[in-house]
Amino acid sequence: MARLHEFQAKALLKQAGIKIPRGIVARTPEEALLAAEQLGDSVVVKGQAWVTGRASRGLIRFADDPGQAERMAAEILGQQVEGFQVETLLVEEKLAIVREFYAGVIVDDQAQAPLLIFSAVGGTGIEEIASKDPTSIGKRVIDVRRGFYDYQGRELARSTGLSGKELLLMGDLLSKLALVAQSADARSAEINPVVMTAGGEIIAADCRMTIDDYAVFRHPELGIEVAREFDRPATRLETVAWEVERDDYRGTFYFIQMAQDFKSGEGVIGFHGAGGGGSMMSMDAVLRKNYRLADFVDTSGNPPASKVYRAARIIFAQGPIDGYFASGSGVASQEQYHSARGLVKAFLEQPLNVPAVIRLGGNAEERAIAILERAAPLLPAPLEAYGKDDSPDFCASRLDELIRLTPRPTATPQPILPPAATEPYQFDTVTGQVTLDHAACRSCETKICIETCVPQILKLDDGLPVLSITREQARHGGCTECLACQVECYFEGAQGGYIDLPIPGLAREETGA
Repeated sequence: MARLHEFQAKALLKQAGIKIPRGIVARTPEEALLAAEQLGDSVVVKGQAWVTGRASRGLIRFADDPGQAERMAAEILGQQVEGFQVETLLVEEKLAIVREFYAGVIVDDQAQAPLLIFSAVGGTGIEEIASKDPTSIGKRVIDVRRGFYDYQGRELARSTGLSGKELLLMGDLLSKLALVAQSADARSAEINPVVMTAGGEIIAADCRMTIDDYAVFRHPELGIEVAREFDRPATRLETVAWEVERDDYRGTFYFIQMAQDFKSGEGVIGFHGAGGGGSMMSMDAVLRKNYRLADFVDTSGNPPASKVYRAARIIFAQGPIDGYFASGSGVASQEQYHSARGLVKAFLEQPLNVPAVIRLGGNAEERAIAILERAAPLLPAPLEAYGKDDSPDFCASRLDELIRLTPRPTATPQPILPPAATEPYQFDTVTGQVTLDHAACRSCETKICIETCVPQILKLDDGLPVLSITREQARHGGCTECLACQVECYFEGAQGGYIDLPIPGLAREETGA
């Protein structure tokens, strides 16, 4: 889920007709000063960060005059809070509050529908409210086909004891909040507190909202750069990984950095999982060996070899990891040799210089293991491959032993790449470009690329491999980027095949290109 800042969420509320405080976004102390002068003497200066308890962290402060607002802004901006650096402020008018409420929409897994929650008590977390005063809370499932009407909002508010004008105003707010959540594809939308002012207005004083990852593409207006639920801005590599995933819906590539600025020898492992449950067990197995994880990566859902390749390259780009551990679920629908080829291409182009243990359990795992074992003798560091019958704990023990027994590399190994093509035959794929060097192909006795091309889009023309489909068809998915034309050709052919798979955002030295 992608999080919105308070000022972004409030903009959506305002568009729906929900009253919000007068406010101005500021990114410098000088802008905060001008905002306070425009709004009036008494203002609230709010640091925009995806954390709870902002007031207790000093990120929400009350200023009596513009000069004080400027000083407070200078103190808040640049603060580091749980890995989040505050770069934006919301300067708002100070409200005369007489009562606080809570209103929120969440997706209820049990009901399989949005759930609207209202409490006649606000200002603290809904869990705390529920434990202290459960009778103040009302809930109602939203019918996604019919929507949520203001009379239903009034009924919900009445169940918590509201009446009169408060009841009418709150019914209107609740119906509009439900509409905002549905329109924005929100997984959650919470107004806490909803306040009643001394003037009798109902105003959304704060708002937290998260958007469904898979709906972000429908909302370019929200400016969400990375569709992941972080409690901090995405790192550079997380942004690079999201660019790989964003427009490639073939399988899943999830990447989160868990450690940064580490050094070789500190026991940090590059982790590459496949499937949620299996990945969790595999992570635990590594942690039980007293290692730290540089990242959490999941490539599952039958990803192409090209996506697994890019995931491996990004894992290596994090820094000097001490080992590489790939392990996950045994997935029946996922041909494991695709993952194996993706890893081998990565390990050849940025030569594996730390021990690696790869557990590829699932369909065609024997073939996948054979592909990895074939590459192992060419690599500077040890590589071991296992299947689903080998437990994550056993595989983690093997990695631990290899790390302890393998000397640290003293020099950077050179990439193993095919020579420049002298007679290139090229075609574009969904995310890259295939080059077949016909000069090398003439001497190839196996023509292994024809035999192992998974989508079977290659044929022989006068003894040379060429497309059996149009170049346009290859570019639009006809070529599945199975990497056989490079990996199988390297080991069983004349080393004339290569597929270039760019990773935008990685420096040349990081990609080994």
